[in-house]
Order: sequence, then structure tokens, then C-alpha cells
Amino acid sequence: MTRYIFVTGGVVSSLGKGIAAASLGTILEARGLNVTILKLDPYLNVDPGTMSPFQHGEVFVTEDGAETDLDLGHYERFLSSKMCKLNNFTSGKVYETILRHERKGDFLGATVQVIPHVTDEIKRRILAGGEGFDIAIVEIGGTVGDIESQPFLEAIRQLKLDLGFSRSILIHLTLVPYIAAAGETKTKPTQHSVKELRSIGLQPDVLLCRSFVELDEGQRKKIALFTNVAEEAVVTL
Repeated sequence: MTRYIFVTGGVVSSLGKGIAAASLGTILEARGLNVTILKLDPYLNVDPGTMSPFQHGEVFVTEDGAETDLDLGHYERFLSSKMCKLNNFTSGKVYETILRHERKGDFLGATVQVIPHVTDEIKRRILAGGEGFDIAIVEIGGTVGDIESQPFLEAIRQLKLDLGFSRSILIHLTLVPYIAAAGETKTKPTQHSVKELRSIGLQPDVLLCRSFVELDEGQRKKIALFTNVAEEAVVTL
């Protein structure tokens, strides 16, 4: 029975969710678990094959010929499992599938909506990608608060409820900026990022805090207090 680890990012983009997810996968593999990683991209392109590499990096082509996100190359280098077309999908791919079904009449005349049709398709693809593995790490591209990411986050909220607490956790990667002039770190952006997550029904289980300096015990206690995350689950990167 597959267990799922969802990874989201907040405050700013390019914090290294992909490397964090791949590193976690390596640790879990070292414990003898069979691990795969899925990357969910909120943009409306069907795949990155026609996107400028200056905007989104080089395309990674999987063994089954799928043109996928650059992060899948990191995943393959970190893990022993190979990536395939199931490991990466975009909003564009999800909408393409739904509209094709709608034209064929598969929805039997129902009004096609983001909830439940889009979220159900996202959940179906996540479950299909994790099938046969002990652990599936699911990285959601973009930043919490982006309008493009909302259907993915809603799907994850529903999926966590379906799976139960024993089969899913949520890791949130965030930035704790260091203000050199003041000589201190600021936790407010992290507090607001988690508040945004909680407003849509998602409570992080673990916080990975990117910072130029190591967070001391007092700062970790403060973050834990305002985000409702256990102090030992607030980790500095």
C-alpha cells in the first residue's frame, strides 16, 4: 500500500523543492524502501516540449519518450527507479484529458467543473504514478498562493483525507530571510505562507526552512507556535 509525501513551496519560487524531494527519496531508499517521485506543474502547456529552455530549463526525455520537467533528471540521478510519463503532468495535460472526455460525452451531460472533475483527474494521476511503490513523493510546482496551483492543492487536500493520516504527510518548503543590516532572521513570511495553506484546509506536518543562517531554538519555537507544526518538525536547510 503506497504512502504519499506531498511537497509544497512558499514565499518565493526556486527554493529547491526538487532537490529536497530527491534527497528525501534517497534517504528513504537507504532504508530499503521502493521510492518514486512525481512532479505536478501548474502551467497550461500540455508538456514542456515546446517551452523555451530559458524560461523552464532543458526538457528531460524519459525512457518511454515523454518530454518532461527538468526535475525528473534530478530524480533519476538521486534514485534507483526510472522515471516515465506518469511521473510528470501539467494543468494543460489535465484539462486536455477532461475536455476530450467531455467531447466524447463521458460525463453524460453533467456540468464540467474544477471540483470535482479537474481535482478527480489530478487525484487519479497521482494514484496511478504511485502504484507499485512503497513511497511516492509528490512535488507541486509553483508557490502557495499562486492562482494556477489552487486545483492541485485542493486535490491534495481531498487525497490526504481519502488516504488518512497513516498514509500521507505534507512537507512545506519555505524561506526564512536573513536581514544583514539588522542581523536577524524574519519568520513572518513563513507564518503567512503556512496561514495561506491552512486557509485552504492543508496543515503542514513538516517545515523545511531555507535560511542563510541556522535557526536557533527560540526561532524554531516561534515558527512552531505560529504554524501549528511540532518544534522537532521545523528543520533548517
